[in-house]
Amino acid sequence: MTITRLAAALVAIACVAAPASAQPHAGDFQLGAVAADHPLASEAGAQMLRLGGNAVDAAVATSFTLSVVRPQSCGIGGGGFMVIYLPDDPTHGRVLTAINYRETAPAGATPDMFETTELPDASTRSALAVAVPGTVAGLLYALDHYGTLDRATILRPAIDAGEAGFTADASYVQAARTTAKKLTPEQRTDRPALWETLLHEGQITEGDLVRNPQQAAALAAIAEHGRDGFYAGTVAEHILRACAAHGGIITAADLRDYQPAEIKPLLFTFDGKTILAMPPPSSGGVTLCEALGIAERLGYAGLGSPAPNPPAPGPDNTHLLVESLKHAFADRAEWLADPAFCAVPTDTLICAPYLTVRAATVDPAHTQPPASYGTRNGDTARALPEDSGTSHLSVIDQWGGAVACTETINLEFGSMIPAEGAGFCLNNEMDDFTTIRGQPNAFGLVQSDRNLPQPGKRPLSSMSPTIVLDAHGQVIAVAGASGGPRIITGTMQVLLNALVHDMPAADAVAAPRLHHQWMPDQVRLEPRLCAGGPDEATNAAALREALISRGHTLGAIDAVGVVQLITRDDSGLHAACDPRKGGRPAGH
Repeated sequence: MTITRLAAALVAIACVAAPASAQPHAGDFQLGAVAADHPLASEAGAQMLRLGGNAVDAAVATSFTLSVVRPQSCGIGGGGFMVIYLPDDPTHGRVLTAINYRETAPAGATPDMFETTELPDASTRSALAVAVPGTVAGLLYALDHYGTLDRATILRPAIDAGEAGFTADASYVQAARTTAKKLTPEQRTDRPALWETLLHEGQITEGDLVRNPQQAAALAAIAEHGRDGFYAGTVAEHILRACAAHGGIITAADLRDYQPAEIKPLLFTFDGKTILAMPPPSSGGVTLCEALGIAERLGYAGLGSPAPNPPAPGPDNTHLLVESLKHAFADRAEWLADPAFCAVPTDTLICAPYLTVRAATVDPAHTQPPASYGTRNGDTARALPEDSGTSHLSVIDQWGGAVACTETINLEFGSMIPAEGAGFCLNNEMDDFTTIRGQPNAFGLVQSDRNLPQPGKRPLSSMSPTIVLDAHGQVIAVAGASGGPRIITGTMQVLLNALVHDMPAADAVAAPRLHHQWMPDQVRLEPRLCAGGPDEATNAAALREALISRGHTLGAIDAVGVVQLITRDDSGLHAACDPRKGGRPAGH
């Protein structure tokens, strides 16, 4: 550690403080902050900041800890995306980059592999659903190139969490009980790492201690040997044995050859601010930016006019928001895929002339048939799963550096196939490809043939790690979410709440949200918008009536994403973890 970082660490340790906010899901900090969907994970990242580490150090430590404490959502058996902005880092100077460590299709994958197999639930719960994991390679790449602390220090909180255990909270218990009901008697017998260690044989309750010494040992191997501690040796053997036992096709060469990709983030201007977002194969950045660009051109919340912005999105703004989302999700379905395998018109979809044309087709008084938004195929009757197979973390450090990182294993506990002996579940990310042409995936998303499986290809994703800069290039917000396609709509609405409607971070994250993904053609409303509380019933009813009068079909949904937000202003850092999942921020 340099003298500069040592001095910074000593100052940071002296300034450690609990969140200043009276709301348990939020906190105010002066030097650095981490917002993750589990308190232990946020604290792991904050420890790195207090030691003088930068935002990348904190993000990597947070992620590895999430692998232990949120195994239903993410982990070393999955993959993710990371957007990094370090404007003035003492070690690395100015850094603006993104790391794509999305899982890849195995070498044995074919475009019709799920159309010809007889395996039940082949793309979601069989070993054919498992794509080559990228999380470990991506995190270590980020640490090696842009971090400052050593692997042993970074991984220590995660190893400790696996060895000592963590307390099951309401979110964990709900996911564990739901998953336990899905397992057959045979699966309960042949998957002890899942059934016994993680699910407590279906009897888990809030407050139970969940220990995972097997994953702690796997993390220790990574700390000692780097990527070879995962992609070779004992851990790799556990992965290959699990895949082979359940009919999978991942080979030792698939693991050995996996590489993350460093790419340029999307840069998009909105309301005088610069948005840094993830390009394809993430659909989140393009879809988010396209929807924001259309909404801005439609005059959402008075944008583009001298009138002050309203304190909350009323019926008129809500209609414009939904119409913008429908256009963006229609284009997502038609155009987006892995650009390494086909041409993706990313720049066109977010350029000013195209956004202006899209906005001009919106009727401010009435919604339109799905075909008006570029429909190709869809299923209007398909329900959206309530699932938590993704996790997001946001970090800002004392030098103004930021990381937005979203990671996933897709559905809850991924494929529900554990790497026995290593203590983690393998992803079921192959379902994010177009598995059966013309049919929606588990999240009801219709996708084009551009997204068919191919060897080495990365499936389309909704993950939306986002950093927002002001006109001077300073970070003013870091956000992202979990929740399938609701990642995009949740992240967008929270950013609008914070940056356009001037809500404090805690309120911006907690406010009720809605979701529309073009197909199915329905506006899904969270409970507070469906019924409203004592102080919201009138406003919620007026909103529903206004949407219905404009021709929208309404439906209900439990949660529109789980968003982690940090905002920054002259008074400091304001971090908020979504109360929908029970996270809590940490910092100094």
